[in-house]
Amino acid sequence: MDTYVDVTQESGRAFYQKFYSKGKVVMLNLLRFKSVADYTNFESIKPANEISGEEAYNLYMKHTLPYLKEAGSKVLFLGKSENFLIGPNHETWDFVLLVEHTSVEAFMKFAENKGYLKTAGHRKAALEDSRLLPISENKTIS
Repeated sequence: MDTYVDVTQESGRAFYQKFYSKGKVVMLNLLRFKSVADYTNFESIKPANEISGEEAYNLYMKHTLPYLKEAGSKVLFLGKSENFLIGPNHETWDFVLLVEHTSVEAFMKFAENKGYLKTAGHRKAALEDSRLLPISENKTIS
């Protein structure tokens, strides 16, 4: 089974081209955690004791929220999840997260912030798998 934790250059380029100048973008995050966080290659931020993937993700969010706010972005929703009501039974997710960015430029400002990048390894240590779906507002429905 394929897993996805990092953006690829191709998908990043397609996202930028599609959503640039479209205004606000909401990111739907589906997150599945490792039972034990893996801090391989992230020794500088590794906790003293072994922690779960969920605990590592909570550290990621604690360090990330100030940088989101600085970029004008905000968390709209964070909740626990498990199985789909409609969808594949084999696909389960631990958390669902919605983050609103005022623009692609705001998202890029956040994602490239040096302070954010120093502790972003908590996310990679935490996640077994993830999905990140950018969503633009549909203004045709009234």
